[in-house]
Amino acid sequence: MLQDIMPGTEELLNKEKISGYIGFDPTASSLHIGNLATIMLLVHLQRAGHKPYALIGGATGMIGDPSFKAAERSFLSEETLIVNQEGIRKQLMHFLDFESGENAAVMVNNYDWFKDMGFLQFLREAGKYLSVNYMMSKDSVKKRLETGISFTEFSYQLLQGYDFFYLYKKYNIRLQMGGSDQWGNITTGTEIIRRKEGDEEGYFKAYALTTPLVTKADGTKFGKSEGGNIWLDPQRTSPYQFYQFWLNQSDEDSHRLLRVFTLLGREEIERLEEEHAGAPHLRIMQKALAKDVTIRVHSHEDYELAVKASEVLFGKATLDTLKSIGSSEFETIFEGVPQSTLSRSTWNGTGNVLDLVSVATNLEIYPSKGEARRAIQQGAVSINKTKITAAEQALSDFELLQDQFLLVSKGKKNHLIKIED
Repeated sequence: MLQDIMPGTEELLNKEKISGYIGFDPTASSLHIGNLATIMLLVHLQRAGHKPYALIGGATGMIGDPSFKAAERSFLSEETLIVNQEGIRKQLMHFLDFESGENAAVMVNNYDWFKDMGFLQFLREAGKYLSVNYMMSKDSVKKRLETGISFTEFSYQLLQGYDFFYLYKKYNIRLQMGGSDQWGNITTGTEIIRRKEGDEEGYFKAYALTTPLVTKADGTKFGKSEGGNIWLDPQRTSPYQFYQFWLNQSDEDSHRLLRVFTLLGREEIERLEEEHAGAPHLRIMQKALAKDVTIRVHSHEDYELAVKASEVLFGKATLDTLKSIGSSEFETIFEGVPQSTLSRSTWNGTGNVLDLVSVATNLEIYPSKGEARRAIQQGAVSINKTKITAAEQALSDFELLQDQFLLVSKGKKNHLIKIED
């Protein structure tokens, strides 16, 4: 989990109990799994006996971090920022222990110390201590000079740097951590502290540590699915979708993901890897990864529902399993499954399996009645997880799920038919 680390940081962490922090700008109302990698740094810091601080960027969020962004961010309204801050605050409360005594986690907001600071005061407090040459040398700024960067975004590193100085003075925070794209901003903070406080006989007062940005084995960005970011908010990414994301990771990626995102010990991870190597088709690593992260981000109940949903949609679930699903669970499990409607009179009267599989599914499962008939005769179609062999079998022979649904399956492809009055 280590990318860059300032000299002396490891010695400091081993020598004494310190305070360290990570900042989270409220650019959205939820954090995503890219943020989760840095949250794990705070989790490990606290588990090692140190005191973690989580900073919500109420002030810096009004500016926008230019680090490795192709273009300038749009400003968010103050109302949106307030909503976003509250969403992030609640999520951080979920991961850190805020009641563990001396090393209990603390949450702060940089808007609290910037809101009453005037522009001239800020220039004297922060701008005086860094040269333009120093600020332009940062990789995050260099990349934007080609396309253009506003003075507002150029000043962002000063704001983040001053955060570190303020927290160092007020709470004796000695360490700032973050993703590797934050190295330039973090070291700006250590430089402001060094210049404002003086560096006595080479003694560093502030330190920096970053974790690698999590990427896939092929180098592409990790943390996005076809629908976009994988969020920690269940309203944005359902627990089922969240679970499936981890379950679908490649063998090559899962080795590292187990080490970054879970709290499993080395011996247990190595045992999982050994078992997985003996039976890769069982996806032992992925299942352990998906279980650990889903339970910690959501809950054990959400994990169990996600497993049940996976069995229903892709596994060997039975009719009894389908009938055991409650109404609220049913909606969650079949969210995103293609759906069409059929009149109740057709279901009660002349409707048969062939019509259902071809016509009622808008030709989505089979493009013609002929192809549907052949598939039924070959046992490739099931209704409510029961294999169908007779194309003319009456629909009224089937028991409706939730008194209004039939589930048509072709391999791992599912289609839900809703019977309407």
